[in-house]
Amino acid sequence: MATKSATKTKKKWRSRAVTRTVDAGNSAYCAVCDELIKFRARIRADQIICNVYVANKWDRVEHFHPECYKKAKAPYGNPAD
Repeated sequence: MATKSATKTKKKWRSRAVTRTVDAGNSAYCAVCDELIKFRARIRADQIICNVYVANKWDRVEHFHPECYKKAKAPYGNPAD
């Protein structure tokens, strides 16, 4: 009787970035300039949000102004929409 291999491959988690609009009541600070990412009622501003994984485990979330993320040379890759 043939047996199937019981080895499972674990998913490799990696840090990633997404672009999201800044919501009212946002209180996140930019990881580069350390300034508040502000909501403005008349201006639809975006932010970059990154899930950061260390040693294949979730570690933290980092927020960026889009221009600061570019200045940091997109440390978590191109942001998805």
